Amino acid sequence: MAFRSSNPVLGALNRQGNTAGGYQQHYGQQQYEQQQGQNPYAQFGQAQAGFAQGASYYGQQQVQQEFQQYAQAPGQMPLQTTVRAITIDDVVTKTGITLGVIIVSAIISFIVALRSPVAGMGLLLVGAIASLFIVLIATFGKKMQSASITISYAVFEGLWVGAFSQIVAGVDVAGSPAMGIIFGALAGTIGVFVGMLVVYRTGAIRVTPKFTRILIGCIFGILAVVVVNLLASLIAGRPDFFGLYSGGPIAIVFSLVCIVLAALSFLSDFDSVDHAVRAGVPAGYAWGLALGLAVTLVWLYTEILRLLSYFRD
Repeated sequence: MAFRSSNPVLGALNRQGNTAGGYQQHYGQQQYEQQQGQNPYAQFGQAQAGFAQGASYYGQQQVQQEFQQYAQAPGQMPLQTTVRAITIDDVVTKTGITLGVIIVSAIISFIVALRSPVAGMGLLLVGAIASLFIVLIATFGKKMQSASITISYAVFEGLWVGAFSQIVAGVDVAGSPAMGIIFGALAGTIGVFVGMLVVYRTGAIRVTPKFTRILIGCIFGILAVVVVNLLASLIAGRPDFFGLYSGGPIAIVFSLVCIVLAALSFLSDFDSVDHAVRAGVPAGYAWGLALGLAVTLVWLYTEILRLLSYFRD
């Protein structure tokens, strides 16, 4: 059974997972890969998120291709192994741990950034660069079973998320802290996640190869726009050349497009998890799946937070 995923982290997981874990139950399939990226602050942050998301999608495609190759060679029986196959509980547990670390790290980063804007900017840059680097290692370095890689990502991603949240929302509006939009963004993220899970389970939107190709194309299109905006800003010596983060009509439309793409990415992520469980990949790959889901969640949260910040005045 072949499957496609728009999440880069999950894509890489596809390829690796089937090589190590196609053994136990589904002998006609081969590897599982998944990857994901993350969302940025201003232009640098947005580019960083786009690159991470793009890497994740690349990994997912690789996994799907390897599953398909194995399915085409049913006579090649994998070696038996005592490695335990992955379950939904494994994915839920590892994802919960990953998100818990992100939240704790984000709270610490938020407090530091609130007391020292300079330190906050440092945490934002360090967190963005380090988390992107770790996603690339997990994707292209075949480290999808590594708990240390996923936890390290969670720590640095939390630093970025906390500083980003403070910069966007931790300011005064008419003399009052604008902290409410953070809780609004969290509520919106949870609502979208649950909603897309219902959509996936009911089959209202089917994750087909065509759906995945279109989604991947749209995400890379967004990445291209972000990169061009960054380069144009550097050449012109003017921040946000196209006004993607200015709070105007273009910025609002851009954020809405990103939110829709992030929401649809959950369908691809859920499909990747579903296929991984059915294929019987090793339980260790739950860490890679957790990494992929975390990337999409962070991307969605930052886009919703950014959109809400445009209307806080």
